[in-house]
Amino acid sequence: MPYAFDPELVPYTELIPTVGLDEVIKRDAPPMDPAVLAEIEKVLPSYSAVRAVAVEDRRLPGGVRVRVYRPEAEEPLPALIYLHGGGFVSGDIDFFHVRSLRFADRIPAVVVTVDYRLAPEHPFPAALDDAYATLEWLAGAAGDLGVDPGRIAVGGDSAGGNLSTALALLTRDRGGPPLRFQCLDVPVTDDRLTTPSMLAFTDTPMWNRPMAVLSWRYYLGEAAGATPYAAPIRATDLTGLPPAYVSVCEFDPLRDEGIAYAQRLVQAGVPTELHLYPGTFHGAALVADVAVTRRMNADMVDALRRALRP
Repeated sequence: MPYAFDPELVPYTELIPTVGLDEVIKRDAPPMDPAVLAEIEKVLPSYSAVRAVAVEDRRLPGGVRVRVYRPEAEEPLPALIYLHGGGFVSGDIDFFHVRSLRFADRIPAVVVTVDYRLAPEHPFPAALDDAYATLEWLAGAAGDLGVDPGRIAVGGDSAGGNLSTALALLTRDRGGPPLRFQCLDVPVTDDRLTTPSMLAFTDTPMWNRPMAVLSWRYYLGEAAGATPYAAPIRATDLTGLPPAYVSVCEFDPLRDEGIAYAQRLVQAGVPTELHLYPGTFHGAALVADVAVTRRMNADMVDALRRALRP
């Protein structure tokens, strides 16, 4: 179906490889395999940091791999745990290097990008367990990393947005390390797949309903049903969560569930900032460098900078 994309984004929709959905469903393969991501990576924007940012890969106790971005600073910095997207089944920290570097440089903050385990080999709650282990490690190693432990945020896009707000729920419920802020970019929140946008957008770029169906199947695995830690929209109590920034795209099947979750946060008394970007598709802020995507990225940086100031 035709979509009124922002004119500057139209050329990017033609560059993004399309996944043969009939073939994907027939062979029961992950919705975004490494070959597709490799093609998308060829058109990703670049970024040059203004300040010096040290980048180091680490293997945490327990085996979780992370990449740490640390800007030069004399005073303790805030920190951001970044959880990448990819439908729970794909994506890696290399693909999201530009976004992590931009956050580290512009906030500035120590950014820890998590190479969490992927479904279907590792279904829920493996990825969330990896995110929680990273939070515990970061809070414990704050002094060594030059991080202010009172200014730790979590953020992510798509499936990473799901894991970010699930982590906020989990650490609240466990009494774990507190989070200052959650930055949810086009988040996955609802496994029921019944919103108007999810029903309507069956052929949109980067993400669409058939992909979402497969994604949830792989993520939940043999689970009897989704818990709030898997599908945060199912949580009955959102009180006490950290303030949130939520962004959604007009032509994204995840649009309405992101809006609904933001509304639920507001109703629970959680300070929440919601942005809807007209003419955009899922993941546009990652793959395109045009006026609207520059605004999307700048808005996220600004929200994080405001939330993490001393």
